[in-house]
Amino acid sequence: MTTMKAIGFTKHLPINDPDSLEEFTEEVPTPAGHDLLVKVIATSVNPVDVGVRGHGRGTLKQPKVIGWDAYGIVEKIGDDVSLFKPGDKVFYAGSFIRSGSDSQYQLVDERIVGHAPTKLTAAEIGAMPLTSLTAWEALFERLRIDRKAREQNARQTILIINGSGGVGSIATQLAHLAGLKVIASASRPETIKWVKQNGADYTVNHRANLVTEVRKLGFHYVDTILNLNDLDGHWNEIAELIKPEGAVCAITENKRGIDLQKLTKKAASFNWEWMYTKSYYHTDDMITQHQILDEVARLLDNGDIHSTVTKVLRPINVANLKRAHALVETNHEIGKVAISNE
Repeated sequence: MTTMKAIGFTKHLPINDPDSLEEFTEEVPTPAGHDLLVKVIATSVNPVDVGVRGHGRGTLKQPKVIGWDAYGIVEKIGDDVSLFKPGDKVFYAGSFIRSGSDSQYQLVDERIVGHAPTKLTAAEIGAMPLTSLTAWEALFERLRIDRKAREQNARQTILIINGSGGVGSIATQLAHLAGLKVIASASRPETIKWVKQNGADYTVNHRANLVTEVRKLGFHYVDTILNLNDLDGHWNEIAELIKPEGAVCAITENKRGIDLQKLTKKAASFNWEWMYTKSYYHTDDMITQHQILDEVARLLDNGDIHSTVTKVLRPINVANLKRAHALVETNHEIGKVAISNE
């Protein structure tokens, strides 16, 4: 096969516009260096897909293919590949500066690819890479939580703001697995039930005052905070709740300037997590994403954590990708929506 179908956009349009996503044909790319050519079987839609598609101006000369989750089979490999061989089943979240997974075939650097779990469905696997990498790096790299120090972690409390979203759903599981006392925010009966299923010890309502909510539980401060939504709206609460010498991590950019001086007297640290940093800058530790995904696959296969997919659309086509984008745009989705050819 020399050509393939891909789905992308040339204009930043509302998802209900007929031209918001379009199918087109392009050449199947050739792997070189550390690249794998992967036949994509399943993918999912994340808030970043919605943001990149919907926010911007002008008309692109070439269609932009997005999609930052994939499960598939290695078809061909570049000359420098050492971690995989053709026929291997893999999963990954890709790079922000390369063509995405909303296509039949995709090139991806082996150093950010994991061996896929073997006991899950294609959709269950395809929903996991981006959120797992984000949650893992936020907890164990940015917040420097030692995931194996369960006894020590049992004395530590983490507040996860927006516990029922894509990242929150896996971050809650990983924090629970590491032994932390987990307070996850959720505002509806169904989301409260979901975060408790994922291992939350306590829940708070992020639509109420979080300081009041957390202190009603008997915690004056929390050791760490992972903010996954509306940093502007929650910043004053975060600054009040974080323990002196505690650590805060956020994945959503602020629209206004946040006042870091509110953390000064507490000597608390603030960290950004962006899952694409390693592949964007080709950092020296880029291969850690391969290692993290391999470990996530092991935890999934062992049943230590579970897939957070809650809705599956079949097959991968324009109509189903539009449906998935629309669902994510509501900001009411629990867990993840996956699109699969299996």
